[in-house]
Amino acid sequence: MTSLASSATSRVPATWVEGAVRQAIAGDEVAFARIVDAYHGDLVRVAYVVTGDVQSAQDAAQAAWSIAWRKLGSLRDPERVRPWLVSVAANEARQIIRRQHRQQVAEIKLGPQGDAWRDPSADVDRLDLLDAVRRLKAEDRSLLALRYVAGLDSNEIGTFVGMSPSGVRGHLSRLLRRLRRELHDG
Repeated sequence: MTSLASSATSRVPATWVEGAVRQAIAGDEVAFARIVDAYHGDLVRVAYVVTGDVQSAQDAAQAAWSIAWRKLGSLRDPERVRPWLVSVAANEARQIIRRQHRQQVAEIKLGPQGDAWRDPSADVDRLDLLDAVRRLKAEDRSLLALRYVAGLDSNEIGTFVGMSPSGVRGHLSRLLRRLRRELHDG
């Protein structure tokens, strides 16, 4: 299973990506498998932020790969495969949320038991943030995931969600303000 703890995003050389995408479009399953290997963790992390559930995130990523294989030929710029893929995963995660119509509970590992005493306020702050993010609409969690988990910029996000870059920045700014307000009021 892919670890969700790592927040580092995959950085693959553009020349490698372009070649692998072109080969995969031509039907090369091995090239597609290399793309999956390079970006699967990113898709799962983005989907996890949207769903709040490890299994649902894995399901969303798997569905995204199926869609990617079918629609890879529609990708205009092979160098933009990563933003396209994480957007597909975010969309699939939102679809899972809609189908489930229930609140998910995320398992949070607070660290190994038996460690020397440590300040528990860091864990409480993390729980408060997770709770505040969970109260957002799936579409808002998706924007946050695309920006802060996948590392996409407002131009890339706007392309995939149908908003202008300034609209994306404004929406993200309002979301962050709301989260800060909730965390300080709580």
